[in-house]
Amino acid sequence: MHQIFGPGPIDVAASPFAVLQAQPAVLRDGFWRSRQQINAEVGLTHGYQMLEQFGNFHDLALAAGRIQGSYKGPLFIDSDLYKWLEAVAFELQRRPSTSISAMADHAIDLIVAAQAPDGYLNTYYQVVEPHNRWKQIHIGHELYCAGHLMQAAVAYFRATGSHRLLDVACRFADHITTVFGPGRLETCCGHPEIETALIELFRVTRRKAYVDLAAYFIDVRGKHTLVPEPFGSVHYQDQTPVRQAEAMVGHAVRQLYLCAGVTDLFLETGEAALLESQQRLWTDMTAGKMYLTGGVGPRHGTEAFGNYYELPTDTAYCETCAAIASIFWNFRMLLATADSRFADVMETTLYNGFLAGVSLRHDRYFYVNPMLSRGGIERPQWHGCACCPPNVMRLIASLHHYLCTTSRAGIQWHHYAAATVQTSFATLLLDTAYPWRGEITMTIAHTQNDPWELSLRIPAWCGRATLAINGQAMWLNMRDGYAIITRTWSPGDTVALTLTMLPQLMMGNPNIESVHHCAAITRGPLVYCVEQPDCEAQTPLLDVQIDASKPLEVHDRPDLLGGVTTIRAAGVLTDVTAWQSCLYKPLRQADILRSVNLVAIPYFAWANRGPGAMRIWIPLTERNP
Repeated sequence: MHQIFGPGPIDVAASPFAVLQAQPAVLRDGFWRSRQQINAEVGLTHGYQMLEQFGNFHDLALAAGRIQGSYKGPLFIDSDLYKWLEAVAFELQRRPSTSISAMADHAIDLIVAAQAPDGYLNTYYQVVEPHNRWKQIHIGHELYCAGHLMQAAVAYFRATGSHRLLDVACRFADHITTVFGPGRLETCCGHPEIETALIELFRVTRRKAYVDLAAYFIDVRGKHTLVPEPFGSVHYQDQTPVRQAEAMVGHAVRQLYLCAGVTDLFLETGEAALLESQQRLWTDMTAGKMYLTGGVGPRHGTEAFGNYYELPTDTAYCETCAAIASIFWNFRMLLATADSRFADVMETTLYNGFLAGVSLRHDRYFYVNPMLSRGGIERPQWHGCACCPPNVMRLIASLHHYLCTTSRAGIQWHHYAAATVQTSFATLLLDTAYPWRGEITMTIAHTQNDPWELSLRIPAWCGRATLAINGQAMWLNMRDGYAIITRTWSPGDTVALTLTMLPQLMMGNPNIESVHHCAAITRGPLVYCVEQPDCEAQTPLLDVQIDASKPLEVHDRPDLLGGVTTIRAAGVLTDVTAWQSCLYKPLRQADILRSVNLVAIPYFAWANRGPGAMRIWIPLTERNP
């Protein structure tokens, strides 16, 4: 019998307006199971060492009065430890570990000791600027850090049953309710995050004051209560009330965390205007502001959304945290609507925009994820602003909570991985080599006697899917992007879903200037790139074009990058010798030097063999349309 997990990051079991309920699965083997294992075996310990090296534990000890010395790190450094602790909690929920528990105990001991008598907890403002509590709300990150503490506390309680960290979070939340609100400090945080954290804390404690405070923070946003300097009101999403918002603007992570909080509030209140606003924003993002990888936020400096079709390749920012925030938001929208388009964006972002943010070894991390590199880019072990590494850790550690849901009608499978899920309807075993193969087999191990509905997502990338039950071919009965099967099931029944997984060349909207007359290779949920180590000798990657008239070939490479499927394409190397010391000249047809073979690898695996050049979008040869 497989372990049955408790609730994950989002528990809407008591939310009256959730169409779907998150249902934890047990990953058995395959792509995501191996990622969870290496995250546990390498990533979490590496994170602990980096937190120690960069001063997180030191700062807590300072705030607790246990040591003397100087503060280390930025004012929002506490949030990095809280995200790491949330990852630890979900790993302990998945698989108890004495060594990981010891690391968590050390962190929690310091957190408990550092909390002020009135419930306040922020090491920077306790140690460095104790007289400026809540006075720099637009840039101080106090509520942002508080939100991550609450999420860590909820996760740790759900994983272990211990109230120790949850009590800290509740004391801090109670303190915050005395500071903010009508007639008190009437504003919100410059970095949204606490909104969804307060709602999740409410879901655990059922203390209405927490969801009321989250609603207040959402309602006050857009009333220009934040000091606009240094970036302007748009940067903080303080320019328009959330119910009137029409566009994704400002700092991408802040915008997406706010969207997650607004969707959570809808799930608790059912207010239609909240969901309608999120649907408008989702359309705005996916119609003109999202990269092929699911990455968002093209602008350096402000880490922000840009204008429609402002999607440069080499200067793409695409912060890893923005990809994670997008996944969080899309999953909440999926719970609220049961619409597969949200799962489609989740999948694209998971395998590409998110997963590129961590090395195959899980000990190096990207903050920025470009679509093109001229070389020299490597993942560092950590960052001075280390928001991304522990964010990666907490998503991977909790990923089994995002695969499957239930409704009153039955079970919905959104993301395919070899896994087991136990529900009130049935116990299901899913076997697949996804994302390398499109064959998915599901076995009904146990089931109730009454009929129930099984929904299997047919991804948007899939041009053809086939379905068989107990070996007998069936018509696909489609609804909202899902193949629906309603029947009385028996133990031993099998469902075979085949998603035709052909490599294809993708083109961008003609208004995306950076990819004009270029193509990108995709297969299934994966976006591919060409990397310098796979180029033929003396072939400069940036001088290569792709011949779209030739077929793409699929090759399994178990010896490469931990085992990947590569795509081979025909290309040409253009003669650029005539451009030596020349920046512009009259138009003429480019000379072709010679034919070359291109080998494309999954984008998530780039930069694991050194800092060579890389590109997703490859110029088409001049004879291509």
